[in-house]
Amino acid sequence: MIYITGDVHGDKSRFESSAVRNLKKDDTLIICGDFGFLWNGSKHEKKILEKLGKKKFNICFVDGTHENFELLNSYEVSKWNGGKVHNITGNVYHLMRGQVFDIEGLKFFTMGGGESPDIDIRFENNSWSKFELPSREEMLEGAENLERVDCKVDFVITHEPPMKIKTFLALKDGDESTVNGLNTYFEELSASCEFRRWFFGSMHLDKYVSSTHVCVFRKVINPLTGEIIN
Repeated sequence: MIYITGDVHGDKSRFESSAVRNLKKDDTLIICGDFGFLWNGSKHEKKILEKLGKKKFNICFVDGTHENFELLNSYEVSKWNGGKVHNITGNVYHLMRGQVFDIEGLKFFTMGGGESPDIDIRFENNSWSKFELPSREEMLEGAENLERVDCKVDFVITHEPPMKIKTFLALKDGDESTVNGLNTYFEELSASCEFRRWFFGSMHLDKYVSSTHVCVFRKVINPLTGEIIN
């Protein structure tokens, strides 16, 4: 089975919840960005990753905004279930941008990245990365890979939402919405592609925004049924 959850931010306790502990051998847990366990490359961090890599299920993630992209991109690129990945260790995979994966007979389109809400502070403190947002080449590759499957996938996995969804959620919460080129790109994909559900994590909410767009954070969801796993 395949399950979806939101930003983990390097929190080990997220893998100790009953929902995750009940995952079975060969299941796949997909994280919608900000994995957070690739940050400083320390021995402690590597030890945690090794433990995660020995889980009986696959741990897959798209990148978010709070990642060490230089460290992440230092891993060798390989193929997994039809798309490009960084195999971090064992059963831990970074699902690269603009890829289409075939997992258990279901097609998943992935596109990580996004713009930090605290970008001004991060830039001043020299903790901002130019790799936060996908490059033009990555977005073009994504469009080409979607065309190869006739713009039909079962699920879309991103960190950021499409433009209208982001604006709606921000206005509802009384926040200022920072829309970037990636949100606009997603808006075009949302209108031109067929999919069952689109999962994203950057808003840090567990909320069905519509019948097709799902904001996920701490919950673990079965994407086929929409059921929240306890």
